[in-house]
Amino acid sequence: MADAFDLIVIGAGPGGYVTAIRASQLGLKTAIIEREALGGVCLNWGCIPTKALLKSGEVYEQLSHLGDYGLAVEGRSYDFTKVIERSRKVAKQLSSGVAFLMKKHKIEVVDGTARLEKAEGAPRVSVVLKAGGDRAFTAKSVILATGARARVLPDIGLAPDGDRIWTYREAMVPKTAPKRLLVVGSGAIGIEFASFYRALGSEVTVIEALPRILPVEDEEISAAALKAFQKRGIAFRVGAKVVKLARSRAAVVLELEAAGARESLQADVAIVAVGIDGNVEDLGLEDLGVNIDRGHVVIDPHGATNVAGLYAIGDVAGPPWLAHKASHEGLHCVEHIAGFPASNLTAPIPGCTYATPQVASVGLTEAQAKEQGLKVKVGRFPFRVNGKAIAAGETEGLVKTVFDAATGALVGAHMIGGEVTEMIQGFALAITMEATEADLFATVYPHPTMSEAMHEASLDAFGRVLHL
Repeated sequence: MADAFDLIVIGAGPGGYVTAIRASQLGLKTAIIEREALGGVCLNWGCIPTKALLKSGEVYEQLSHLGDYGLAVEGRSYDFTKVIERSRKVAKQLSSGVAFLMKKHKIEVVDGTARLEKAEGAPRVSVVLKAGGDRAFTAKSVILATGARARVLPDIGLAPDGDRIWTYREAMVPKTAPKRLLVVGSGAIGIEFASFYRALGSEVTVIEALPRILPVEDEEISAAALKAFQKRGIAFRVGAKVVKLARSRAAVVLELEAAGARESLQADVAIVAVGIDGNVEDLGLEDLGVNIDRGHVVIDPHGATNVAGLYAIGDVAGPPWLAHKASHEGLHCVEHIAGFPASNLTAPIPGCTYATPQVASVGLTEAQAKEQGLKVKVGRFPFRVNGKAIAAGETEGLVKTVFDAATGALVGAHMIGGEVTEMIQGFALAITMEATEADLFATVYPHPTMSEAMHEASLDAFGRVLHL
């Protein structure tokens, strides 16, 4: 006999577990099914542990610049095993926190692998339990939050082998740091690993098929990032197509083609970061006739699929593949299911790359705004003339703002520099609240802070910049 619930969430990543919590708050009897670990890829193998690694790399790299601050230290070294252990400890701590939240909100956690089945009335979910045996569930609604995995291209060798060819997962738990590293793909994942391993002294080369790195970012920010990363010693091959990646006993060999010429690169290890694929397999979606497009579940503005009672959120439902987007969609979806006024699903989604320097953005790029037919006013302000940035030794980078000239509305903001991932939310809030230049001009920014560059970039768009 099947256990009955109001809502079943399949997948306990940042989209799934937040959705389950909100469902409980709304009075829905809720179960969540997870086949691996609470917190999903983000908490256990993605967002959180990578930031722990990046912090270790950042601190180690800063030791070589202590003289700039009038400080000195005798020698510097790192224990790679302890760096990895710290990252895993952080992930474990937060996963335990999710377990506590599930218990607090009286959400039943089911450890196992779920599969959807055809049934009359309420959707039916069968689960193969980790501990052995099976359980069956019915629910008025089911939300898929199964996430995604690293894309692999085995035909040209872009597939992990557990030794010399890695995805993000293998890159977080190696026994030693490679002396020579190739990173295929210059999106956020590829750039973050390139930044981390370069900080520890690895010789790093990044290969990107498109004409510029961080291709989803504003072109001006991408160019600034390229210069900053090259300054740190990271090499790049842009506009380069990978023909084949192979391994020998002692190395990996990558063959690429750029501008009609062939080139061969060798390294100890290669990281494959060429995108992700939604986890849509082995869920019974084909039997139910769920619409799937290019490896992702097709949904409407409320997360509903074409099958009654079945919804999908987060990475499995398509880009942008970001944890905070998954959580936002989940909250909207479950509030809609419960019949409550749903949160704003059209709010702009910030993007962050936690390299050195950091990159953050929200809204339209300058090119996208022009493609939409907008006449734009663009402002820029460099951190090199910001008082706090000078005092902190974080003078690299800039803030760029994009306004609709006709209405004065802020439509995009783009940043590169120290801790800009902490500042971008100010612009996200402004765009969500439909702020105009007048609102940003009237906002009081504390002094001295790097956030003053946000004010100045807004002023600059309208010819009113003060400190440049």
